[in-house]
Amino acid sequence: MTSLLSETSNLIAFVRTVETGSFSAAARHMGTTPSAISKSVARVEKVLGTRLFLRSTRALTLTSDGQLFFDRVAPLLRELQTASDVVGKERGLTGRLKISLPSEIARVLMDALLRDFAESHPDLSMVVGVTDRFVDVIREDYDVVFRVGQTTESELIARKLCDLEMVLVAAPALLERHGSPTNIDDLAKLPFAKYYVPGSRYEIAFADGSRISPEGSIECDSGLGLQAAALHGRGVAYLMKFVVAEDIEAGRLIRILPGAELPSLPLNALHGFSRSVPQRVRAICDFVAKEISAIENC
Repeated sequence: MTSLLSETSNLIAFVRTVETGSFSAAARHMGTTPSAISKSVARVEKVLGTRLFLRSTRALTLTSDGQLFFDRVAPLLRELQTASDVVGKERGLTGRLKISLPSEIARVLMDALLRDFAESHPDLSMVVGVTDRFVDVIREDYDVVFRVGQTTESELIARKLCDLEMVLVAAPALLERHGSPTNIDDLAKLPFAKYYVPGSRYEIAFADGSRISPEGSIECDSGLGLQAAALHGRGVAYLMKFVVAEDIEAGRLIRILPGAELPSLPLNALHGFSRSVPQRVRAICDFVAKEISAIENC
């Protein structure tokens, strides 16, 4: 069998096809043609002696062998892609850094990210995604993503950056209509602006183990939407404290039941680099941790 070591470019074409979902998309990513990508994949299949994809006019689906091979080779190629970082630690950061930030984190970090981090690393090309959607780190080719809350993605490496204080807030007008709660049972009767997760029941857990599943007519899939709903008196919102600190100070929002302690939530950096974490990934994680910790402690 021909050694796979001589098939690096074809292996990259295979991995990009899996990650992007088609020969055409992989070709756009690699700056070549769909025909060239197809031939590269066919070459890998010939070397391996097995089919990696089931092809039809409408779909391209991995075979079981293809999935096993992708799971093995994709991390190796990512390690190879970042090998230059290991021997070039004294040089400035170079290459491409693709990250994903939740909207609330991006809102407070974007100025510092573009002013301080980007200016400090002029040879680094950055792709900054702002979304509350759980992006697929590997298939969508992100170097690192930042998420709030516990992570269950065992195939990724998680680095905890800090803990974020959570609060419950409501507009004065809403409390005038419904009254201010004096305990958790009263709180559960108030209308909430709920975080929208398809197929999941909305719950809020307290440090003492109590849990509530409040009702409400407004659901949003971002902290920005929940904050706006709370400001307009549409419901109580469960948010990171730093997001609404100015609203609380100005009296636009009132903190509810401050004595009912809420567990803090971790801010995690998630990536798929198992051993040799690139310098650019370590640098952006350190930067985000420092900036968020400064905001939390101010």
